[in-house]
Amino acid sequence: MKKNVLVISTSQRVKGNSDTLAQSFYQGAKASGHHVEMISLAHQTISFCKGCLVCQKSQPCVIQDDANVIVEKMQKADVIVFSTPIYFYEMSGQMKTLIDRTNPLFIKDYQFRDIYLLATAADEDESAIDGAIKGLEGWIACFEKCQLKGVIKGVGVDQYGEVNNHQELLEKAYQMGKEIV
Repeated sequence: MKKNVLVISTSQRVKGNSDTLAQSFYQGAKASGHHVEMISLAHQTISFCKGCLVCQKSQPCVIQDDANVIVEKMQKADVIVFSTPIYFYEMSGQMKTLIDRTNPLFIKDYQFRDIYLLATAADEDESAIDGAIKGLEGWIACFEKCQLKGVIKGVGVDQYGEVNNHQELLEKAYQMGKEIV
């Protein structure tokens, strides 16, 4: 069955390391015939959640920015892929800000079931990505119909484009996208 896959690159560095991993995943999912859309947060305006909870009363978010369109696309996706650089052993601020803005999904009938995380870090120890995994798992816990389906820990990549020297990571991301069922 073909799925609706949404890849969200949260890096501000277009064609940077985590963005390149996201592109590989995208290509793999596309090769399997899935409908795939990729959004880069580098080109989006996303404000912080105000915590007003208006969205919990079946009303639209009071903030009018690009997050509303992204959240709507997330609601309709079968698979959501987050790609993030690791800053101080955690997901990027852009990713966290978007996750906070998904509060309207909590009361809606969302379609997503499988969540993936693609992360890159300068640190060479894979545990450098554990904070981002834990943070994403906290979000997933609020959406009981979905699960963390896969994680790629791209460690030891610091300089812009350095992930291109790690073909095994790019191939792993490609295969992960290709193997979506």
